[in-house]
Amino acid sequence: MSIAEYVSFDAVGLAKLVAKGEVTPAELEAAAREAAQAVNPQINAIVETWPTDDEPTPGTGSGRAPLAGVPFLIKDIAVTMAGRRTELGSRLAVGNVAGADSSLMLRFRRAGLVTFGRTATPEMAYSTTTEPVLYGATRNPWNLERSAGGSSGGAGAAVAAGVVPVAHATDAAGSIRIPAAYNGLFGLKPTRGRVSMGPDFDEVFNGLAVHGSVSRTVRDSAALLDRIRGPEPGDPYFAQEPSRPYADEVARPPGSLRIGVLTQAWGGRRTTTPVADALSRTGHLLESLGHQVEEVKVGLGADWEEFVLANARQWSANLTASVDELAAAFDRPIDSSTLEPVTLAGYHYGRRVGGAQFVAALAVRNRVARSLARYFGTHDVLLTPTLPELPVPLGTHAEGAEALDGLGWLRRIFDLSPFTAAFNVAGTPAMSVPVTADAGTGLPIGMQFATGYGLEGRLFRLAGQLEQASPWSGRTPTVWAGDHAGH
Repeated sequence: MSIAEYVSFDAVGLAKLVAKGEVTPAELEAAAREAAQAVNPQINAIVETWPTDDEPTPGTGSGRAPLAGVPFLIKDIAVTMAGRRTELGSRLAVGNVAGADSSLMLRFRRAGLVTFGRTATPEMAYSTTTEPVLYGATRNPWNLERSAGGSSGGAGAAVAAGVVPVAHATDAAGSIRIPAAYNGLFGLKPTRGRVSMGPDFDEVFNGLAVHGSVSRTVRDSAALLDRIRGPEPGDPYFAQEPSRPYADEVARPPGSLRIGVLTQAWGGRRTTTPVADALSRTGHLLESLGHQVEEVKVGLGADWEEFVLANARQWSANLTASVDELAAAFDRPIDSSTLEPVTLAGYHYGRRVGGAQFVAALAVRNRVARSLARYFGTHDVLLTPTLPELPVPLGTHAEGAEALDGLGWLRRIFDLSPFTAAFNVAGTPAMSVPVTADAGTGLPIGMQFATGYGLEGRLFRLAGQLEQASPWSGRTPTVWAGDHAGH
């Protein structure tokens, strides 16, 4: 199979070819590897590939799965594959080899996915851009001078450039939706408790983080979530199982939804003109599809500075525990030889977080969840820009960062991405949809849609409708594997 043919299919389409015997998983894997070789030197999205001889071949059971035989990449954090390195984008964890599959990895295997490598992440996933010291910056395939987002920036760039149609991603404050927006992809952050973090973790960042994916089509994300959703024994959260598969929801009409539009972010960060214009066009599109659209104000349940402070305390306390564990495991120092300045600042800030402060931060989490739940009692969906501006130039996050403490770094991150983190705190599903692009630069612009707890089906129905009404699959970036000849 040529690269050009390979990139013309999404994951569900490739799996159908496998099921019909028109192509083998080995042929798809060869095409994916060729695509990676063609584009990765430019975008630096993949930090390692490996032989897949030990990967279970889709057989009788998994052969019926909608993703069986599809090439796949996992993020370099939060998922472990037996015998493979998981280094968290950090010098502190170099050489860390997983002894066993995590629950999620087992589900990827049962889905028949052929996992052949891992994608880049910022150190400890502690940023919304992927520019780690360990492996260098991941570049945006649409413009190599721009960020690919984070913390799932490697996944976003690899999928956008055509290496794989869908890839594993995680999201603690926007890390699925931000790379989706920057790279012109679809990305849905599931409900808290939808996908297990087990068995090594009960929760990550006290329930702020979730597993998911980025993909070029809505149905790929839906099909993958169907394969990985559901609790494992001992999980601390439980999200009620959907009444039908998410893959079935994509083609179902969403009905007439009451959609509120939040044009300006909490905290006062102004939405730039290109993004505001895109938001306006999206509102008109939704009205033409029969939805009720109105501008709204949404209470966050906390003052913005209080919100940022609570997140900084949760994030940094969790970071400190992880760093201490890694340093002990590898007998390495905790200093500038092993950690980047902002990670080190977060570590020291976390050491100063007291127990009562941590409990107070959890109380803020509760207030935010209750406040957003009240909004979703009167509206079906909230629409915001995913980000207030176009993809930022590489280096933007790092300007003067060495002078920031742990709170200052989180304040910068949340200022750059003020729309996304609230839904991690509340635990509700939210998605970024590449409805439109900037006319001047051609850069993609993501629109974020959020809804109530456990209602991913509603988002998939709306996303499927938007994908039909305003298709994005024909838009390809400057660095695109399909432009490379080869068989």
